[in-house]
Formats: sequence, structure tokens, C-alpha cells
Amino acid sequence: MEAQKDEPISYYILNRAVFYVSRLVSSQKERDFVKTNYNDIKRVFSIWVCMNMNENSMDYVHLTDDKLLGTHQWKGGLDLLNIFLIGISDKIPEHDHKYELHRLLSTLFSMELTAAEKLGIIETEYSIPIDDKLRKDVSAMCNLSQGIRERGGAEREEEIILNMHIKGYTSEQIAEIVEKTIEEVEAIIRKREPVLA
Repeated sequence: MEAQKDEPISYYILNRAVFYVSRLVSSQKERDFVKTNYNDIKRVFSIWVCMNMNENSMDYVHLTDDKLLGTHQWKGGLDLLNIFLIGISDKIPEHDHKYELHRLLSTLFSMELTAAEKLGIIETEYSIPIDDKLRKDVSAMCNLSQGIRERGGAEREEEIILNMHIKGYTSEQIAEIVEKTIEEVEAIIRKREPVLA
């Protein structure tokens, strides 16, 4: 299982998933099956969750047998390779049977919902018992999300300050625009000075 912050643009995710399931099958040789005993190959699953998609989606990619000529039934497992691609949009979907998985994942990964709101949805809509361990895990996820958001905001603010400095704004002008003290602005500029050189 692998989560992506969004759908990659430098390669096709389905190609990567096919590569992974192929490796999972081939790595079984001499471990799960020996020599040419291919009937001992175990089924493999690759699950990909892509966040920040335009819509909620889910695909199941697997082998199929299209009869092109004749009716011979070839023996073997069409169910050996299994790929699930799950796209999660930015918005938590409505409470609807077809969006059950997406709503649960969106709830868990939401940066807008509090831990209490997440636990409420999990308990009431999914009948998942809330114990101390789950409460602690969800709280940790919320703290991590908050930390990421704050760090991203701080880094973006630093970039703005540095860009304004490069463009010739004075420390006083920058401080007034970003609502910081002159000392804070100058500390950010000093901290990043080697980068500017």
C-alpha cells in the first residue's frame, strides 16, 4: 500500500503499480515457489491512495481473458495481479454508501477536522469502537497535520520575505506588509543570507 500526496506528473502511476505487482510476483521464485512450480504463486495486491484529486475515484486493475478464437479454457490464476487505485478529492464526500471508503479516508486525512470530529464520524458512521489507542493515534495525526500546515505556512512566509528583500523592499516595508517586527524580518533574511548569495 502506498499513499501519494497527489497524482504524480513525472510518470504514470499505473505503470509504477504494474511494475510493483510484477516485482512482487517475481520475488516469490525460490522463496514461495521453487523451480517451475508456478502453481504455488501467491496473489499480490498493490493499493495506491492519491490525495488532492479532482474527484473521488476507485479503479480495480486486474487480468482478464478475452476469447479471440475458440473456447479453450486455459488453466491458471487471472486473480494473481491486483491493483487498486483510489483517488481522494480535497472535499469530504457526503455520507453515501458508494463513498464509504473515500469518506473514511478523507476524514482521517483531513486537515480541517479536529480529532473529536474525526472520532465522532468514525464511531457513528462506521461503528468502529473508539478506544484509547485509536484516540491517541487520531490525535497524533491531527498534530502532525497541524505541524505540516504551520511549517508550510512559515516556509511560504519566509519565501515572500526573501523575495521582497531581493526586489529591494526595506525591512520596514516588509515588516509592515507581513505584519512582523523589523527584527523578525531581519532574522529571517540573515538566516537565509547564504542562499541569496
